[in-house]
Amino acid sequence: MKPAQYKHQLLRLVSALCLAVMISPAVAGEVDVVATEAERQSDGKWRFSVTLLHDDEGWDHYADRWDVVGPDGTVYGERVLAHPHENEQPFTRSLPGVSIPEGVTTVTIRGHDNVHGLGGKELVLELK
Repeated sequence: MKPAQYKHQLLRLVSALCLAVMISPAVAGEVDVVATEAERQSDGKWRFSVTLLHDDEGWDHYADRWDVVGPDGTVYGERVLAHPHENEQPFTRSLPGVSIPEGVTTVTIRGHDNVHGLGGKELVLELK
């Protein structure tokens, strides 16, 4: 291989590695919603129980909330998670008192972490 060809091959390899390093944090480690339940309370509001799976790595990277979102994108409820759950995976947390307007029959539950933001597997839940 000629020196110019070697240099060109090496440059391509280094560029590919740099691109892979830049892209991988954006697609890895997002929060997955793995289960959810909704129960209508006596006051007409809803209580949601949501199970998340996320590879929490301490305070620098952890699942920090989940949302209840209507079909039009309106956020009806937000459950803030106050700390990492490194040794408790998957984990379930509840949010009572969520007001859902009449006529809304489905909601999407989505997870969020403090590095990637929104992402990962979402679940659509039919309200009955």
